[in-house]
Amino acid sequence: MKVKWGANLQVISTVAKVLPLIVIVITGLVKLAQELRKQEESGQLVQPVLFVLLVLLSVLLYFAVSLMDPGFILSDDQDLQFTLGVTEEQQDMIPHTTKSLRQRRCGHCLLQQPMRSKHCQTCQHCVRRYDHHCPWIENCVGERNHRWFVLYLAVQLLVLLWALHIAWTGFRHAPGWQLWLRSNGMLLTVAALVALLSLIVLLLLGSHVYLVSLNTTTWEFMSRHRISYLKHCGADENPFDRGTFDNLWCFFCVWGTVVWEQVYFREGSDQV
Repeated sequence: MKVKWGANLQVISTVAKVLPLIVIVITGLVKLAQELRKQEESGQLVQPVLFVLLVLLSVLLYFAVSLMDPGFILSDDQDLQFTLGVTEEQQDMIPHTTKSLRQRRCGHCLLQQPMRSKHCQTCQHCVRRYDHHCPWIENCVGERNHRWFVLYLAVQLLVLLWALHIAWTGFRHAPGWQLWLRSNGMLLTVAALVALLSLIVLLLLGSHVYLVSLNTTTWEFMSRHRISYLKHCGADENPFDRGTFDNLWCFFCVWGTVVWEQVYFREGSDQV
């Protein structure tokens, strides 16, 4: 019974998360159909087609980020000691309250953790360059899907702002407030919901771009006082920061697994 009830709760939770999006999509499609008729009469179909394609891209990115491997650590790297290139003298630079890099193991899955990785209690896996666990996509955001998560937020924001514009232009004029609310009440509710979601996504996207420009993660930003390789650094000191432009370029344009131990010790950022 507990397992069945837990499964039902998961289904209810998923439906509750998707329901506002369904309402927005249905209302947007109704409004879009009206706009299509108007623009079809005038011979203009470019904007409605682009909006539909943008919505489809947003949905595809959502499922891609949700189903993508965020960087789960499933086994020990046998060549870790050779790829890190970290000497015993450099290991002494890490505060003595932590274990040696080559002996650092997760207390839950007992796997060897590279620097900047963290065990997710929800996914039950260690994640490389762990950022956070997102309940909306029901997946972790880590090294492999973080850039796609930021891209998804950007596309989602464009969709919401475009939907807000469609709703705003759809309001009908009426001689009084009561008549205006009767004819525009549903559309006003949807516009308010879209505006609220737009603000949330804008703040979330802005915070992620800001952290990416500093080459830090949400977990490191929120819990640096508890992270062994950061708690001895100053409040404004980040050993992974390579400058705003280089941070953004490496995040969005450079593919591969970065050996963060080498970046930490300033021996280069070679990839493997």
